[in-house]
Amino acid sequence: MERYLDAHQRLFTRHRLVTKSAVIVLAVVVALMGTGCSGKVSGGSKPAVDKAPDSSKQNLFTLKIGVLPARNPQDQEQMMKVFDAYLEKSLGRQVDFQIAKNYNEAVDWLVQEKVDIAYLGPSTYLKALDRGAKVEPLVAPIDMHTGQPWYRACIIVRADSPIKTLKDLKGQRVAFVDKSSTSGYLMPLVSLKKLGINPERDFAQVLFAGNHSKSMAALENGTVDAAAANISSYLKRQKSGKLTPKNSRIIWESAPIPKPPIVVSTRLSLELIEQLKQAFINTPDGMEDITGNESAGYTLVSPSDYAPVQQLRKDLNLISIPAK
Repeated sequence: MERYLDAHQRLFTRHRLVTKSAVIVLAVVVALMGTGCSGKVSGGSKPAVDKAPDSSKQNLFTLKIGVLPARNPQDQEQMMKVFDAYLEKSLGRQVDFQIAKNYNEAVDWLVQEKVDIAYLGPSTYLKALDRGAKVEPLVAPIDMHTGQPWYRACIIVRADSPIKTLKDLKGQRVAFVDKSSTSGYLMPLVSLKKLGINPERDFAQVLFAGNHSKSMAALENGTVDAAAANISSYLKRQKSGKLTPKNSRIIWESAPIPKPPIVVSTRLSLELIEQLKQAFINTPDGMEDITGNESAGYTLVSPSDYAPVQQLRKDLNLISIPAK
């Protein structure tokens, strides 16, 4: 795994240098295009594109956006309403969000071209490419706690638990998020395998909860003895007063992981893709990320940013043959 960690260091050192320049170049390009944009690309205090008249909106196709399940549907739908209104005003067209039942359904939508954009996990994005989806990463959220487009996976236990290390998980009940979740399963799995631990063989029970909130809820209600999540979700969960520093603790955390990308279909016009980039980069301060994690805006990303995750998938023999 040394090359995996080295790749992360190169990625995030380079990212700090490249992202600002990419945003500046994007601002200049959009300003020169003259496609009805306001020209205000910095600050993000208001949408970059004025809302089109209703008659114009009716002549444009509806942009369909798929979202991974991140927390309870009611909360996530409420978050999406605000961002839906912002995107519709920015793009001058109707935008429809839909929450996938699971990670695989989100990939199915992309492969079948049922959505134009999708919020994916890093590994799920690469899985979509394996299956032949014609997509590219557009932007990724900046983690509020790291100030960078990366985050960390973690495993959480109750404060009074005898579990101190990953080795102590043997014989215990453990909740993961989804088999396609980078932070909620694949990153912990790599570390467990390095210790010779096979979850299917060595754990008393393995639960795939479906999203990060449900994984942590399983720990809260005593269904499991440990839960996998990511640190951003854990810190967000603490605000509910259920999992707090007093009654829970982290026994393991991962190396940095590139932030989950928002991917876009390459079928969309270059003009619309540029408008989408500008809309995300100019998201108003304080607008909550619809996955429920606390972010500090968005940054441009490219396929090469996810090379460390592809290496992780190779190490776990998860690379599949593209669909024909």
